[in-house]
Amino acid sequence: MFSAKSRSSGFFQAAGLSVVAGVCSSFHVLAATGVPTTAAPLVQPSYFESEDIFGLEWASDPQLSPDGRTIVYVRNSNDIMTDRARTALWQIDVASGQHTPLYADKFNYSQPRWAPDGSRLAFISDQSGKAQIHLHWVKTAQTTQLSRLDKSPSNLTWSPDSKQLAFTMNLPATPSALTTLVKMPKKPKDANWSEPVVVIDRAQYQADGQGFLKSEYRQLFLLSSDGGSARQLTSGDRSYGEDLTFSPDGKALVFSANLAPDWEYQPRDSDLYQLDLRSGQLKQLTAVPGQETSPVFSPDSKKLAYLWGSNAKLPFANGKLKVLDVASGKSRDIGASLDLDLTAPDWWSNDELTVQYDEKGLRKVALLDLGGELTVLTDQLSGTGLPQPYLSGEYQQSAEKLVFTKGDASRPADVALWQDGKVRQLTQLNEDLLGHKTLGQVHEITYKSSFDGELIQGWYILPPDFDPKKKYPMMLEIHGGPHLAYGPHFSAEMQRFAREGYVVFYDNHRGSTGYGERFALLLHNKYSSPEDYADHDSGVNAMIAKGFVDADNVYIAGGSAGGIATAYAIGLTDRYRAAAVIKPIINWVSKVLTGDSYLYQTYHQFPGVPWEHLDHYWQRSPIANAGKIKTPTLIMTGEADRRTPISESEQLYQALKLQHVPAALVRVPGAPHGIAGRPSRMIAKIEHTLAWFELHKKQ
Repeated sequence: MFSAKSRSSGFFQAAGLSVVAGVCSSFHVLAATGVPTTAAPLVQPSYFESEDIFGLEWASDPQLSPDGRTIVYVRNSNDIMTDRARTALWQIDVASGQHTPLYADKFNYSQPRWAPDGSRLAFISDQSGKAQIHLHWVKTAQTTQLSRLDKSPSNLTWSPDSKQLAFTMNLPATPSALTTLVKMPKKPKDANWSEPVVVIDRAQYQADGQGFLKSEYRQLFLLSSDGGSARQLTSGDRSYGEDLTFSPDGKALVFSANLAPDWEYQPRDSDLYQLDLRSGQLKQLTAVPGQETSPVFSPDSKKLAYLWGSNAKLPFANGKLKVLDVASGKSRDIGASLDLDLTAPDWWSNDELTVQYDEKGLRKVALLDLGGELTVLTDQLSGTGLPQPYLSGEYQQSAEKLVFTKGDASRPADVALWQDGKVRQLTQLNEDLLGHKTLGQVHEITYKSSFDGELIQGWYILPPDFDPKKKYPMMLEIHGGPHLAYGPHFSAEMQRFAREGYVVFYDNHRGSTGYGERFALLLHNKYSSPEDYADHDSGVNAMIAKGFVDADNVYIAGGSAGGIATAYAIGLTDRYRAAAVIKPIINWVSKVLTGDSYLYQTYHQFPGVPWEHLDHYWQRSPIANAGKIKTPTLIMTGEADRRTPISESEQLYQALKLQHVPAALVRVPGAPHGIAGRPSRMIAKIEHTLAWFELHKKQ
């Protein structure tokens, strides 16, 4: 499969690109292998190799039973034969810590949801060949398929009396006026005509990972927990919300939706509605400009908490918590002074809620009382995203306990329990794979940007068996977003780079989340720019000053918004030996008018449409500085990417070739924007980058 040879052996040529042995064959390359010339010791140090990516496991979606005694969670793994992630359901007895499979076979399982009375567990599985709702009885250990649906269900939600399940499912839209008027001649029997044309007339007509959208919309359904036919609750050419909750009496369903006539042109607007399940009457609960989502009723049924996000024409706004008094219908802000992006609210008691948020590279869960006082319960949520150290993780609470995905710089997500102020880790999913391996150690660094003295937080990973007396090549890796954040979390990609002898440096530059709205908006109408590059450049200088970085062998890489930043940086400086520009935007004019996010991006990340602000779009485009680029550049993008279409990468590739700058374009067949979504693609991304850097290393 994948070779673990050193960077100095096993090279081969593919379309002008020198690549290390063992890169995935879907990239149309041929592997070569080396043979050891000396006998190896019986016991050798063990390190993180490419094939280990297939062996990684991680926990997600942990669910605590209503009595707090049992946890069911989704156990994720990579299948080396199908090159895809597999999902199983495992359960943990909280008292004893006993860890056993509930469903771990050739099928996939997701969305485990406990009935409020704790007697049953609903989940979704493809046991029948397509995703269906299933029900598991706890006492008898019996399971049945509950639904017979034509489309995949999602967003399972129990009624308070445990008798019904609400869910969402996509249904076909009304045929367009054009389609109904077109009269095609009848096709003769056995005639071989071309595929029929596809008519597009929706504003939101494509989505990354889905391609051109089917003409269908998300609707709400109700299903008895005793089985039978699902009842459709909504209809029409619009999508109804994913955030479902029953009213305390079980007679109504509350959800988020945008029901305005021009809803497609309002990407950051939605209200809360209450649907009477008997009469079908729809009542609007909120009407504040912006997004109202995540409704949840208090235990005493008197209050409805929800999140609100501003619809201002800005690229980022904190999520705020509001509480609606059910009797009066009036809402008030909770913790309005907190400069935090709050998510995932849930009632802990009638006077306190749990909330999730990111702060300075960490994901936290805290108690927030109705007076706005915040008490952190844990800052160890992590590990559900493998390729890079993005902030990730999730929690759920019940019976005064908190279950969450716990990870750190050396491990992906395990299951952990918070109770009475103490955290207890309940699984060790990767000890068999990683427990005996030497990983790169992660360290924090803070420094000031040369642009304006802004304090920047970053981290660096040292190669295994690091020797402070030696000098190592260094890689600057820039995160995407740009309104996202890295932190001291496990990264399969960065551990591989460290394994091959690189110091890996990454920072949370201006624009990153977790440092307040002011910091996040420092890049408004400026991404990319000399300002954010100054943050990176200052970090590189701070790392070189530590004495163990080889200043003649510094490299730069980044994906998505990080790919933009990388392409922009090499148009400003020649300090990097080589660059890896992954799924970038090169020309903002062409991107906004071809990518899937144009309805949002045009007005929230730019001052307006490109034909009215052409100079602004061009100034922010890396292509504007393409004539100054001398850095050898690897460009990699998925052929099915609709967020940053591969035509963007082709523009940079052609611009560099016209100037005789060393460049290689790596096309990933079938891959969307999530270029590392399959294990072999992640490995190929890593190994091509390593090979490109090796090819241009100064000896």
